[in-house]
Amino acid sequence: MKKTLFLATIALAAASLFTACKDEVEMIYPPKHELPDLPVVDGIHDNVKAPLYWSVYEYCYDKEREGASTIDISPAEWDRIIDWVAANLKPHGYDMICTDGFIAMLSTDASGYMTQYGSISLKDLVAKCKAKGLKLGVYDNPLWIHGPRETKIPGTEYTFADLYWDGKTTVTNPGVQDTWFHWAVAENPGCREYIDGFFKHYKELGVEFIRMDFLSWYEDGKDRGMGIAGRGYGRESYARAMAYIAESAKKYGIFTSLVMPHCYNDAEVEARYGNMMRIVCDTGGGGWWHTSAQDKGKSYTSWPNCMNMFDGFTYWSHLSGRNKVILDGDFIRLNKFDNDNERQTVISLQLIAGGPVAAADQYSTIGNNLPFYTNDELLALNRDGFVGKPLSDKLTDRRNEIWYGQMSNGAYVVALFNRSDNTATVSLNLSDIGISGEVNVRDLWAHADEGKATALTANLPPHGCKVVKLTK
Repeated sequence: MKKTLFLATIALAAASLFTACKDEVEMIYPPKHELPDLPVVDGIHDNVKAPLYWSVYEYCYDKEREGASTIDISPAEWDRIIDWVAANLKPHGYDMICTDGFIAMLSTDASGYMTQYGSISLKDLVAKCKAKGLKLGVYDNPLWIHGPRETKIPGTEYTFADLYWDGKTTVTNPGVQDTWFHWAVAENPGCREYIDGFFKHYKELGVEFIRMDFLSWYEDGKDRGMGIAGRGYGRESYARAMAYIAESAKKYGIFTSLVMPHCYNDAEVEARYGNMMRIVCDTGGGGWWHTSAQDKGKSYTSWPNCMNMFDGFTYWSHLSGRNKVILDGDFIRLNKFDNDNERQTVISLQLIAGGPVAAADQYSTIGNNLPFYTNDELLALNRDGFVGKPLSDKLTDRRNEIWYGQMSNGAYVVALFNRSDNTATVSLNLSDIGISGEVNVRDLWAHADEGKATALTANLPPHGCKVVKLTK
């Protein structure tokens, strides 16, 4: 789904970022699709914070680009990965390892649900993680059918065969076959119970995090990169499916991460029924391209709505906050950045926006970059459940490079970014964010107190940032 895209750069104002671009265009949001009243699932966002974890993504992505016909991770390699995460990331709050696509997802028992990830069983992988004080997150989708058609759906008279589209309901793309996945259709008898069985299965395995992908393909069978990739079961079917998912995920205490959602109607369905939603295209090769440069300042009406992390967090910032849906900027590959300024920026952006930090660097590729993942002064934002906002949520307004928010103890945190390719002086009067009088300033990357101030001014290198905590 790769596309040739061009890098758009913008000139930086000489002294500050408080003037919007003269040619600013209206924000483009996904279209509205009216729905009947949606069911309420109470408490889905209560006291839920963004996860800190390690993902297999880079390992698999690189193997695929190397031309591997089959991608797998041996039990011995899993041991090396888990040992490295436990020793280096776990002490700083990273408490989970998560699978992803690329590797075979197999059903090997009578349940019909996924039990095997390549050559290792999920049961064994959970046990390996648990032995080192870690949890396992799983890449799977409650609407994917893994087992044989004759498999019985627990608690019903139906089988998996009853979950498939029967030709009786309207689809978005008639005559088109689904690509890659067998979908369970929400309206079909037994689907609600099938979804409940999915979450019960994972809870019993000891899995409390599910990363569910390709949601746009279920809704209307398409995305901007692939084009038409399946039938598309419609907006109402999608909303019903997501309500069933939220209902069972809440029941079993499982965190849901929504990937590739169109977010129509201002993410009405996703923000209501998911704990976390992806707000940017896939990480891919990573680096500054994915963090800030790709299609900079542009937005689209279907997934992916934005092509870089910074624009995605800005674009959807109006939906985020404590006890609200978490915005997901996808995986981080620190080894793909050109310099430490960019590495500081990508970590700072995720944490100031209240997003997850999903490390994808491997023990063999991390190099000297581990300290960027383990800055405990910044990670304190995650522990606090902090969620910041930009001064502007307009993609072409340079004020979106200043973010701020308040911790639960009353302290403010401000991040000043410089997305341009030139050195910039960035200034902020603290009264503009509701702070009166002098405050104590502490730089969270330099780990240094900077005295008292009523305003902030920073001379930032290209792609650099400054993050400070302000206390009375």
